[in-house]
Amino acid sequence: MITTRRTRQLAASAVAAALGVTALAGCGSSDDTSSGSGGTKGSSSKTVTLVSHDSFNASKDVLKQFTEETGYTVKVLKSGDAGVALNQEILTKGSPRGDVFFGVDNTLLSRALDSGLFTPYEAKGIDRVAADTRLDAGQHRVTPIDTGDICVNYDKKYFADKKLAPPRSFDDLAKPAYKDLLVTENAGTSSPGLGFLLGTVATYGEKGYQDYWKKLERNGVKVVDGWEQAYNEEFSGSAGGKKAKADRPLVVSYASSPPVEVLYAKPQPAEAPTGVATGTCFRQIEFAGLLNGAKNEEGGKALLDFLISKKFQEDMPLNMFVNPVVKDATLPELFTKFGATVDSPTTVAPDRIAKNREQWVQSWSSLVVK
Repeated sequence: MITTRRTRQLAASAVAAALGVTALAGCGSSDDTSSGSGGTKGSSSKTVTLVSHDSFNASKDVLKQFTEETGYTVKVLKSGDAGVALNQEILTKGSPRGDVFFGVDNTLLSRALDSGLFTPYEAKGIDRVAADTRLDAGQHRVTPIDTGDICVNYDKKYFADKKLAPPRSFDDLAKPAYKDLLVTENAGTSSPGLGFLLGTVATYGEKGYQDYWKKLERNGVKVVDGWEQAYNEEFSGSAGGKKAKADRPLVVSYASSPPVEVLYAKPQPAEAPTGVATGTCFRQIEFAGLLNGAKNEEGGKALLDFLISKKFQEDMPLNMFVNPVVKDATLPELFTKFGATVDSPTTVAPDRIAKNREQWVQSWSSLVVK
């Protein structure tokens, strides 16, 4: 079961507590979030239900604005991690639990589309969305909502103390200087772990990625089940890792992790304690779609329009620690000052992922999982 990639928001909670919420819930309970005074709660005509993984989060004033503009109240039905949430919607296809599904990313997109889960809808303002995120542009079954980059993070203090340059690329990670320093997540149980594996496939090819992982294995890479353990228990650069006396100064996390370390530190430091190896990044794109059989189709369409509005897009970075997809959205200063800009992330086409994912994970497991 792949755990949701949306640990950035839960990373924030973990940092706040460690300075923790378990970031990788297996089967979360539903959550009901409403906004504003428009409509009666539970009314199919005045309530629009967003089905999501557990890490969806938005400011109350932003949801209130949606209600004021449309008359619809938003109900958020949280359904565990991304894989669990998607499985539940596939099982209830045609009689969905809500109107819009949010949280399928490019690693699982083909599965969702092949199942016929969504009713096509071209969201208003889609022309403002970056073209390279519109992976279903021809049919509009899903709408891009956000992007995030899975990257190796490093503990700045460790490398400064050792007078050692931090790694910058996949190649660097296999060098003797970085032996026994990296911790990553299991690609079979964790979304960032899978993303990191896909990044190596994109970099070294179908055959070369296995040779690369053999090198990493010989260089002492440590594999743990999920992001929460890797980042908050094994990584020496995080607030949680410092508390746990962690000893691994390299971890697979996100390009947006350094701003989290700043935002939730008391007092806030002038510089992020962690950095990002931008040559190790894999780009994830997250989508939302109108569910086939939605009871409130018009409300669902209005919500999709709103999810790519400037107001919502600018609200996401400090609530879910992701990047907006619309061209006119402005990132908060915390992101621009402390986050990493990834100009050339690796990518793998969704249909290629769908065709080869299980094989890649099995081959990877045979090499590094003990």
